[in-house]
Amino acid sequence: MKLMIVDDSAIIRSRIARILANPRLDFIRTIGMARNGMEAITLFMQQTPDLVTMDITMPEMNGVECTEKMIAFHPDCNILVISALSDKATALKALKKGARGFLYKPFTDEELVAAFLELTSS
Repeated sequence: MKLMIVDDSAIIRSRIARILANPRLDFIRTIGMARNGMEAITLFMQQTPDLVTMDITMPEMNGVECTEKMIAFHPDCNILVISALSDKATALKALKKGARGFLYKPFTDEELVAAFLELTSS
C-alpha cells in the first residue's frame, strides 16, 4: 500500500515515517511527503497513493480543500486526518468531504498504528 504524508511540520512528517517502521505496518510504504496542500495535490496526481495522512491547517491549501480534490480524483483513497483538537470542527468538514479517519495531535505511536490498521482493514 502506498502512503503519502501531508503536514506542514517536518517533525510530524518524520515522526509518521518513523512509526511506519512498526512490523505490523510492513505492507505500507511511504511514496512521498508534502508540506502543504498544493504540493500534496501535485504529488498525489503523480503517485496516486492508496493512503494519505492529512494535516488540516497548512499554507497554500488547507487539508479540507486538499481532501476534497484528492477524493474527486481517486474516490477509493483512504485519507486519515491528523490534526490538533482546536481544529475539530474543520476536521469534521474533511470527513464530510471524504476523509475516512481522524486522529488528534498529539498522538502516540500506538494510536497511529491502530488508525492505520483500522483504515486499511475496511
